[in-house]
Amino acid sequence: MSGFSAEWLALRESYDVRARNPTVLDAVAASFKSMDAIRVVDLACGAGSTVRTLGCHLPARQIWDLVHNDPRLLSVACSGQFSDDVRLNAVPLDLSSNFAAVLDGTKDLITISALLDLVSEDWLDRFAQHTTARALPVYAALTYDGRIELSPADPLDAAITSAVNLHQRTDKGFGPALGPSAAATAISKLKALGYSIVDGNSDWVIGSADQEIQHELLAGWAGAASEIKSLPGGDIASWLEKRRTAVKDRVSTMRVGHVDFFATPSVTR
Repeated sequence: MSGFSAEWLALRESYDVRARNPTVLDAVAASFKSMDAIRVVDLACGAGSTVRTLGCHLPARQIWDLVHNDPRLLSVACSGQFSDDVRLNAVPLDLSSNFAAVLDGTKDLITISALLDLVSEDWLDRFAQHTTARALPVYAALTYDGRIELSPADPLDAAITSAVNLHQRTDKGFGPALGPSAAATAISKLKALGYSIVDGNSDWVIGSADQEIQHELLAGWAGAASEIKSLPGGDIASWLEKRRTAVKDRVSTMRVGHVDFFATPSVTR
């Protein structure tokens, strides 16, 4: 599975928190408000952003199984300060090959953040089958959907975005990735399996003062476009230089499209 540094995850966390769709978040909270305790499986937990963001919306007594293939990130995720009613279990696991076992037992909710756009349709099919078999609700947040809006506009923006979205469909460790179609595909598959869905956009809105994340995103997009080789290298370099100048001059803003959804099964366990 593709790796992300702790530094990048720390940089993006505040944008993730602001972006999470409030209607979807409210639906998750309402679904469990009558419970005294909850057990959550957080797949590809990263540095623990979902625990920190979602925990305050759930019953006070919580057990989280934090699943990731990177022991360094697992250590960061489990190092946060929580009340005595919150227990965090580190589960080192490569989700690209096996994940069914972590869903077994007494579980109430699966959470996934910024993962589905990296997985293949085959992986998603297996995930949907396993969750349906266990009648587990799924809260999937911050799935990239292919929309990138940049201001001020540049003639190469559309071509760069197209190249980035092609790159998003390359293998990220799970087989050919669903990329921008991931959220729509997941929602469609779960609906077909009898799930009810609450969904909504959860876009990053990045202002002119947010220079660090803009520089990181621009470098990543330029790198992705270069790997795809659908544009001349000189065009990509020129675009990147103009974009970096706009960031430096504090006139650059961005919106990066994401989707959240909460899926609840038609049957109860």
